[in-house]
Amino acid sequence: MNPKQPKRIFGLILVIIVGLIGVSTPMQQIAAFPNELRLFTGQSKNVQLSVPVHAELSYDPKSLQVNGSTQSSLSVSLKEPLSLHSYQIGQTHMKVKLFGKIPFKTVKVDVVPDLRVVPGGQTIGVKVNSAGVLVVGHHQVVNEDGTKLSPGEEAGLRLGDLIVAINKVEVSNVRKLGELCDKLSSNKKPLTVSFVRNGKTMTTKLKPIFDNQEKEWRIGLYIRDSAAGVGTLTFYAPDQGVYGALGHVITDMDTGTPIVVGRGEILQASVTSINKSQNGDPGEKRAHFVKEKQILGNIERNTPFGIFGKMSEMPTHSYAEQAIPVAFAEDVKEGPAQILTVVNGQKVESFDIEVSHVVKQSSPATKGMVIKVTDERLISKTGGIVQGMSGSPIIQDGKLIGAVTHVFVNDPTSGYGCFIEWMLQDAGVLLHSNKEQAEQAS
Repeated sequence: MNPKQPKRIFGLILVIIVGLIGVSTPMQQIAAFPNELRLFTGQSKNVQLSVPVHAELSYDPKSLQVNGSTQSSLSVSLKEPLSLHSYQIGQTHMKVKLFGKIPFKTVKVDVVPDLRVVPGGQTIGVKVNSAGVLVVGHHQVVNEDGTKLSPGEEAGLRLGDLIVAINKVEVSNVRKLGELCDKLSSNKKPLTVSFVRNGKTMTTKLKPIFDNQEKEWRIGLYIRDSAAGVGTLTFYAPDQGVYGALGHVITDMDTGTPIVVGRGEILQASVTSINKSQNGDPGEKRAHFVKEKQILGNIERNTPFGIFGKMSEMPTHSYAEQAIPVAFAEDVKEGPAQILTVVNGQKVESFDIEVSHVVKQSSPATKGMVIKVTDERLISKTGGIVQGMSGSPIIQDGKLIGAVTHVFVNDPTSGYGCFIEWMLQDAGVLLHSNKEQAEQAS
């Protein structure tokens, strides 16, 4: 027998044993120990691994306590939940050694200032003016020799383009664009049109055609500069004076293009009736604006997670006027929850739902959770989730965790929700983590 053969056999067996240990459930659970933990100051959090292994933890007791201990190191059983409590704002690290000897992982613990917001649920009216004039269609004009064409289409302007200037003169609305075209077209020279497409500013030459019947210069474009509708307020942050609503971006109804906000405002609205959702046919809230001169706040941003701005006056009929804690995305779990919304008039009510699925997201993304309406009262009134309900705050264990965003067309009792963390970031209330800031800067 080859004397090296027993060594090879032993080595092979060792590799197999190590491989089996690596894929075993306990080791997979240990490997699932998070690389980073985030807590608000004064917050307690339980970490549950349920692994029959002892470990030694070392950490800074000024920032963090584990299982109530004020010592800098602690021997624990990972079979039992770890109770963490944060104290001091800043970053610290918790070093984990398996069996008290084998270095396993260093967990970054980020302690951020405590944050509480007032949950919304009120139906709000939304009025928004774009930061320019949006192209929503083409139409043909008859020129001098009887030929039909669209000057705007000939110039290469597409649906969704945002016209921001004519001959370097800014245009913010349809009226201004019309005045400029009439004034500048009389010399029969092509106009220099500046427009934004996919975030990039571009220019083109456009030659208007004079309409002999209407006695006006035509550019062959259907254009729009404003939009209006209803949605739901998600939260108000009293310390910062800002709000968040809708949970999804406002897009133009014809082009599907996100509206670039020039200015906008929100105001109170009252639900007059509900068109119930049915399979294949999402319903909607019907509402009217209340006291249109009484502006609740402005609209400064329109992002994938909703609209945001300063709120000068809190809307009436709040479900709860006291601020409540918020949850990080990783703290949201499957199970019972509630949504706050209006189904009649201006009264905000609480309805039971189930968070049926949670998507693990370490960076901002829509569709963070799947929710299902379980409250028979809401199902009987609305059929489930309806248009106009987007932005309704989702509450779990007394914390604001997210907002309703979409309904499933073929099952209106179910839909998507986004995590409140991403809305708070877009509102400027919750700062991005250092990792996200570095990724955005690169």
